[in-house]
Amino acid sequence: MSKTTAFETDILELIFNNTAIADIGDTTGIQGSSTAGSLYVALFTADPGEAGSATNECTYTGYARVAVARTSGGWTISGDTVSNTAAVTFGECTAGSETASHVGICKEDVETTADLIFYGALDSSLAISTGIIPEFIAGAIDVTEQ
Repeated sequence: MSKTTAFETDILELIFNNTAIADIGDTTGIQGSSTAGSLYVALFTADPGEAGSATNECTYTGYARVAVARTSGGWTISGDTVSNTAAVTFGECTAGSETASHVGICKEDVETTADLIFYGALDSSLAISTGIIPEFIAGAIDVTEQ
């Protein structure tokens, strides 16, 4: 059985914009969090896989997951697709080097925590070395609910 496009949008709005899904179970439906908080974008050097392994998360000096607010200011939703509303900019690499091949969206800001909820391969790998500041321009991170 498949989800309707409207329900796919509802799920994305709940996760990314903290918007309640009305009329499931009763008129109050499924409520968003009392405080919206953030989701965290992470870079990986290899496919984290379905298990959401944090083993391959980037570790260059200067790296940290990037917080993106669970609001329309952080994420734009259109139908069954959500994308970052503004640029997502990681810390500058000040030492070390590695190649990022995947991006993920996590529940927490702690690197090495296996809390990945969405992930995918980059269109092309990104070589990171001293002086490089990895960044995704607005709209570059897309998640499609299926």
